Amino acid sequence: MSVIHGNIFDELFVLELASNHWGRLERGIKIVHDFGRIVRHNNVKAAIKLQFRDVDNFIHKDFRGRTDIRYIKKTLDTQMPWEKYRILCEEVRKNNCMIMATPFDEVGVEKCVEFNCAIIKIASSDLNDWVLLEKIAKTKKPVIASTGGSSLKDIDDLVTFFTNRNIPIAINHCVSIYPSEDKELELNQIDFLKARYPHLTIGFSTHEQHSWDASIMMAYAKGARTFERHIDIDADGIPVSPYCTTPENCDKWFRAFHKAKEMCGAPGTAKRIPPEKEIKYLDGLVRGIYASHDLPEGHVVTEKDIYLSIPLQKGQISCRELFFGEKLIRPVKADGAITIDHMDTPYSQNPELRQLIMNRGI
Repeated sequence: MSVIHGNIFDELFVLELASNHWGRLERGIKIVHDFGRIVRHNNVKAAIKLQFRDVDNFIHKDFRGRTDIRYIKKTLDTQMPWEKYRILCEEVRKNNCMIMATPFDEVGVEKCVEFNCAIIKIASSDLNDWVLLEKIAKTKKPVIASTGGSSLKDIDDLVTFFTNRNIPIAINHCVSIYPSEDKELELNQIDFLKARYPHLTIGFSTHEQHSWDASIMMAYAKGARTFERHIDIDADGIPVSPYCTTPENCDKWFRAFHKAKEMCGAPGTAKRIPPEKEIKYLDGLVRGIYASHDLPEGHVVTEKDIYLSIPLQKGQISCRELFFGEKLIRPVKADGAITIDHMDTPYSQNPELRQLIMNRGI
């Protein structure tokens, strides 16, 4: 896997045009512009995702008039010519976002190639559509798959299929309930997916209706690194669905991400490096070694000869370095601080350790 592909999913926001922007090019362009500004303002990496279908063949001819079937009616109502999709893709590029699409059939996959989509999304419903998956794999483009209500075997098979072909894949935890309540989010599934697929980027695709800050902060803390929501605008007299994100909500979403990143700090794959102010604060709580009575030069220090108290003074031996049985090379008065210069200690022979002890404390 190349470095570019390996990083393409990391901290990526996928913004899906809800309801295929109702098949209206002007509405789609306005959505792209409005959200493009929010993306730039918050300095995040984002892809704007479209939906590609060869509608004339996607719906069987005998059912094209069945407007009582919601999915069929919605697909027909949002149909748009491919040339207008081309224009919309150019607008996405102009707004410094990646082009992404969910193809629902083989022609849709071909359009992903033609329009130079950076990433292909696999819908939850298509995780085991192997005709479609074979077509997607031939493009060699990175893919993100939402798990939705799929089985564990379907996810395992999908991951194996793409990783065996050296095609970058990210897996999104997703609950396919529109809209989702807080109690339905199942964020612990992020932990499960990270443990099962440790070599993959795990994401969070959500359709919730109440929070644009709490869930992303929790998801980021759990290790999700790509995030997806439906986006829409309040325009043209079309109501915004409860699970959709407006530009104002998206701004809140992005800011919550930055706050979560700030609070989580360094990656959880290695021990963090404490800042200097934290080290100095903790050094102020460390006890120093003091003489319990007058100690002469040449005296071998025992437990009865010392006591520990704060503050720790510069150059003073602390409880961290205490070794009984060491010989004093100069005398110490009762209640005096025993320093690195009083003892024949290995710490005085190491320039770096000696400098650390000399600089700490008050």
